[in-house]
Amino acid sequence: MTASDRTGPVSGPGRGNGRAAEGDAERAARRADDRRVDRAPDMGARHVRIEIAYHQRLGGTADEIDYDAKILAISAAAEMAGMHPQTLRQYDRLGLVEPARTPGGGRRYSVRDVTRLREIQRLSQDEGVNLAGIKRIMDLEREVQAVRAEASAAVEELARELQRARAQLADLQAMAGPFGRSTDIVLWRGEQR
Repeated sequence: MTASDRTGPVSGPGRGNGRAAEGDAERAARRADDRRVDRAPDMGARHVRIEIAYHQRLGGTADEIDYDAKILAISAAAEMAGMHPQTLRQYDRLGLVEPARTPGGGRRYSVRDVTRLREIQRLSQDEGVNLAGIKRIMDLEREVQAVRAEASAAVEELARELQRARAQLADLQAMAGPFGRSTDIVLWRGEQR
């Protein structure tokens, strides 16, 4: 048996007897299935074990999940988002996501980053938005969040100022005593002859 008998004739980009093209089509169909509504990859029998970072709440005993902890390696984040790791690298270069870096230069992603990656994928594939448009949308969302935070802080400050003004008013009313009840203006001219 010769080498060409084992592998078949070499032709076209698939290089083989057409079976590679069939395999590519099957893989593409599986990837399309993986990207259905929930965007989670079909893991079948495989299980991805991911440890979520916890931190102790100040003054409390209950643990809460830190969704911003940058603990996921690029392979785990890519698998959770249903993407290829190279896609994550491209999104990092474009500024769509901002992973943390290890001392060795590796990328670390958070659960919130994975959520953002899924949103990027949804906008790109389902809505037909290009990457520049997605970047602009995400920048605008960040601006809206910043404005909301500023507005919330301003409302809280105004509420504290109102509370201080009411306390000062109550103090002034207490100091005026029973004599401060009248608001009539009386003109005094001294003695009349």
